[in-house]
Amino acid sequence: MKVLVDENIPAMTAQALRELGHDLRDVRGTAGEGMSDEALWRLAQDEERLLITTDKGFASRRDEPHFGIVVVRLRQPNRLRIHQRVLQAVAQFDAAEWPGLLVIMRDTAMSTWRTPTEAE
Repeated sequence: MKVLVDENIPAMTAQALRELGHDLRDVRGTAGEGMSDEALWRLAQDEERLLITTDKGFASRRDEPHFGIVVVRLRQPNRLRIHQRVLQAVAQFDAAEWPGLLVIMRDTAMSTWRTPTEAE
């Protein structure tokens, strides 16, 4: 699966996703580091990638066409807890299920939304 991780996602998570066989793009340490949310969103859409972030602002895009969004929202985030929640989210769904799916991972709960299709 094609994945884009925001710079707020731990490097160990990016590495784990690569090891799971995902085509991963990480903006950390590149010219894209620090890009605006709009630029990050455009990159994810242009490259048809699942976007993984801790930025809750991306949840507002749930009704737009997209290739999947994971937002991790924890009360007391740390690298390990973010890492665990991202891997849990990615494991929940097959690659074919991600387009149009928003998953918000909280401390002990997961919320999902599906972008309405034209047929709905």
